[in-house]
Amino acid sequence: MMLTYEDCVELSGLTNEEIEAIAEHEHVPNIVALELGHYLLETEAGVPAIKEIILDDIHEAEACGNLVQSAKLKLVLQHFVSQHPYHEVGQ
Repeated sequence: MMLTYEDCVELSGLTNEEIEAIAEHEHVPNIVALELGHYLLETEAGVPAIKEIILDDIHEAEACGNLVQSAKLKLVLQHFVSQHPYHEVGQ
């Protein structure tokens, strides 16, 4: 039996949008970002690291004047933080 990309997304603990944000930040394909994100979620520093990745993407979008992408990423960040309750919002 072979896993599809969608199967991997479901197992990763991340959404497609979170994976895309990691891929954009790290300049890697989505499948690599999925693996990185899943790995990070398994570490103590992982959730804050992913939050910082998404925040960096937001700042980059704003710096480029891409307010639509910035707004989309803010929603991605909001969802990410809400799905990972062990993450302290103040970090």
